[in-house]
Parts: sequence; C-alpha cells; structure tokens
Amino acid sequence: MAQRKIPMRKDIVTGEMKPKKELVRVVRNKENEVSIDPTGKKAGRGAYIHLDVKTAEKAKKDRTFDKAFGLKIDDAFYDELVAYVDHQAARAELFGNGK
Repeated sequence: MAQRKIPMRKDIVTGEMKPKKELVRVVRNKENEVSIDPTGKKAGRGAYIHLDVKTAEKAKKDRTFDKAFGLKIDDAFYDELVAYVDHQAARAELFGNGK
C-alpha cells in the first residue's frame, strides 16, 4: 500500500514546516475578525502556529498575527490563543497523538 502524503504547513512564528496536525489555524474573516480555527475549515485568510506554549507566548510578545493580518489585534485574543495551545498540548500529552 502506498504511503499517504502528509500535508505540511509553515509555522509563522518559527518559520518551520510542520505536519498540519501539529499546528492550529488562526483565521481572519472578511469582517476583519480574528479567531482560532480548530477545524481548519473556516472561511478567510489563515495562518498556522505550532501547538507549543512557548511558541504561542512568543507570538503574543512579537504580536505576530498583527503583522500577518495587517490588523491591531486585542491582547485578549493572544491570551485565548495561549490558553488554547496549552490545553491542546496537555491533551496530546495525556491521550497521545491518536495512533
């Protein structure tokens, strides 16, 4: 049986290419609202970040998504992002990677 191709995406904080399952998508819609997209299917311009708390905190410090989307994003979004990444990383550690 042939190996399936693993979709890769670039983490906008570190610039590294990683498998899509190890990343979370952040999306900006037409109304310029920025939100976390756990399904990866919301309409709009997307950017990916690794599911790592240090990476999320670096994104908050550097205001990475402000630059990526050309908007002034509220600090509450970055706090929500760090909490979401922390939760997902803890889940992955607790339940494994689904294999």
